[in-house]
Amino acid sequence: MKNARFELFGRMQRQYHRHHPWRLSQGGLFIPHSYAETKPDSLSCWDDVGFILNGRRVIVWWQHPRHVYSNEIGEQSWREAGDDPGDDWLFEGSTKNYKRVGRSRKKIATYTSRQPSEEQQRYYDRLRDIRERLAVDGIEFDVSPSWKRERLNWATGVGLVAPMEVRNEVELAMVAKLARRLILGETTLEAEFPGYRYGKADWLREQKKGKVTE
Repeated sequence: MKNARFELFGRMQRQYHRHHPWRLSQGGLFIPHSYAETKPDSLSCWDDVGFILNGRRVIVWWQHPRHVYSNEIGEQSWREAGDDPGDDWLFEGSTKNYKRVGRSRKKIATYTSRQPSEEQQRYYDRLRDIRERLAVDGIEFDVSPSWKRERLNWATGVGLVAPMEVRNEVELAMVAKLARRLILGETTLEAEFPGYRYGKADWLREQKKGKVTE
């Protein structure tokens, strides 16, 4: 039985793609990032790639498990640091910078934020120290490959966590190929990466290499 909502999303996706064509590579991929400065032996964290499937766009938001692990270190750092003092120094008390318009008028061009309060700065320092300690020591946290499909009104979104390295367009194409096969039901992450887990030992080993690129 057809789902009316999904059918509507499908029509909207096809219509959007017809009127807003992607600029695709020769391999038929939407590649938003450059790899000109990426070292061939670097350790990747995340990337995006798009392709067309059945006349509709698919956008893949890929993360390496090490990036998920790093984000969890950040989350634990916030929890350990406690409540933020709440000094909204970016916006409250900022200075307006004007530029002249014509001979007698002026308008706001930019804002200059004030410095954070001493309490807020101490909080940031504490948060940084905790983050650095947890990054050096590692945390008890495991990351498994995963993927999630999301229907948008302009594309099908795929959130993908998989232990792949993306340092050039050839490797990025492998991410797109995996996502396509997952959508079509031609493979599973368990079949591709049987029993894979990324944890503390992997994180500490990679930190010694010092080649992780955000």
